[in-house]
Amino acid sequence: MKIAKIEQYRPKHRTRLVRITTDSGISGWGETTLEGKPKSTWAAVEELSEYLIGQDPLRIEHHWQHIYRSAFFRGGNVLMSALAGIDQALWDISGKFYGVPSYKLMGNATRDKIRTYAHWGINDLSESGLEKSRERLDWLQKSGYTAYKSGPAGKWRAHEPPARIDEFVKAAYLMREWVGDDVDLYFDFHAKMTPALAIEVCNEIKGMRPGFVEEPVPQENKDALKLVSQSVPFPIATGERLLSRWEFREIFESNSVAIIQPDVAHCGGMSELRRIASMAEVYYIHSAPHCAIGPVAFSSCLQVDACTPNFFIQEQVDAGLGNGLLQEDWVVKDGYIDLPTKPGLGIDIDEDAACRNVESHEPELGGDNWFHEDGSVADW
Repeated sequence: MKIAKIEQYRPKHRTRLVRITTDSGISGWGETTLEGKPKSTWAAVEELSEYLIGQDPLRIEHHWQHIYRSAFFRGGNVLMSALAGIDQALWDISGKFYGVPSYKLMGNATRDKIRTYAHWGINDLSESGLEKSRERLDWLQKSGYTAYKSGPAGKWRAHEPPARIDEFVKAAYLMREWVGDDVDLYFDFHAKMTPALAIEVCNEIKGMRPGFVEEPVPQENKDALKLVSQSVPFPIATGERLLSRWEFREIFESNSVAIIQPDVAHCGGMSELRRIASMAEVYYIHSAPHCAIGPVAFSSCLQVDACTPNFFIQEQVDAGLGNGLLQEDWVVKDGYIDLPTKPGLGIDIDEDAACRNVESHEPELGGDNWFHEDGSVADW
């Protein structure tokens, strides 16, 4: 069996898909969506296709090593995202070839179901804002979720006036009041704060017992992350912008966080996500993979989650469950998704919806025009 064809599609806003087809007729799907650089990953996949056409698709590790190491300059968000989509598609092909879900080829299941959380929060304390938050919470609760993630809205500077901080703190405690103590609440600071401000805000919300705070500061500086971790009484998480096990190594060795969040569409795919999680296990760090794009990436996460002993919880945005691209959406029951049972990634693609190239003039990244009032660049 050889790789015969590699095609790419952009069927929706912030959705880039790759399909690898073999000469035996088996096809595998991957997601290469890279926020802010959609054209770059498209070009990278085209370049990598020159090597992949004619190769055996079942030699997943060999192809991963070649793509990562052969170009001399290693890593980077463009290469790793292109590699991630290809890696997902090859695992999809392998599972279909052997007639099993991909996780059965990665060590088989370590759990019976996969816990997931949804995005929900209170970002507007006005009457209309609270009404919208309540409506979404009611809908999510009917869907069975038992964990939610939110974060401080808007732009944040080196420090903010007490009123700004108090507004977020009030919203956090109100969220806890609405859902009770049996529900997990997480907060994503989106790396918008300095260590000092992050520590102040974290200590203000510690009474409502957050499950973790994600990216309190940018992940590049492990010492800053460790400072925050040592200053607050609950877990700190990071990792969606770290791109390989080599980048995670310093985080692990410094004990900077309690939870890692590698992104299957950016860290080099299912192969590297599994390796990163295995490294984390040695440090008693749990894995909560980041996934804020489409259903192919989300389905890839589920495969790795199933076979990862130190898996904690899976992120999910509404679009990840199907977004019109799957013949059958994933279903959340009592906060969990059942283990995939179909071969490969466990999904059937709606090819009429997925095999399209739709032009969109919407910005690919929310921070494309993100500036402070004085015109300086703000972190999104």
